Amino acid sequence: MNSQIVYIVDDDEAVRDSLALLCESEGLEVKGYDSAESFLKDFCLDMAGCLILDVRMGGMNGPKLQSELKLLGNPMPVIYLTGHGDIPMSVQAMKEGAFDFLTKPVDGTKLLELIQAALSKNDESNGQRALTANQCRILERLTSREREVMALALAGQTNKEIARQIGISFRTVETHRAKIFHKTATKNLLELAGLASRCGLRSLTK
Repeated sequence: MNSQIVYIVDDDEAVRDSLALLCESEGLEVKGYDSAESFLKDFCLDMAGCLILDVRMGGMNGPKLQSELKLLGNPMPVIYLTGHGDIPMSVQAMKEGAFDFLTKPVDGTKLLELIQAALSKNDESNGQRALTANQCRILERLTSREREVMALALAGQTNKEIARQIGISFRTVETHRAKIFHKTATKNLLELAGLASRCGLRSLTK
């Protein structure tokens, strides 16, 4: 995982420079871009940090870039900072998952607090994604019998029904289920179903 970086996307060079200076004064690593397109050229899925984003720029605007990042699967927090904001625009941005929406000029202390909060949120999200990825790898390493029992249990069958269908004892089914919960660090079928869904249940139950 890359170190966390504050990405500033704004077509106003003076704004980029002042924001970079503000962030660097707090020891934060910063990268600036003069357009959404230039940011996307550098983009990769393992980018970590937060994005300070202008709304209106030449070419692709801020909301469009936010949508593109969502489609690409990167949930990096977005802080809008714009001189052209209005209430409907800010409401829509928040509905789309923006971390916050600020209008210029902005108080430096407030902005730094928001950036630190966004970085903390991103760090937590990265940790959760890493945990889920590890659990998915564990699911893939379940034995064929464990995957079979898991699929039938998630389909709503009882232990007795599973035992009868695949020709093993009730106690053996219980043992398989206990091993599945232990290996995947899930406590019940609801948690297991959520994990299996996030990992792609179809590919795990063939």
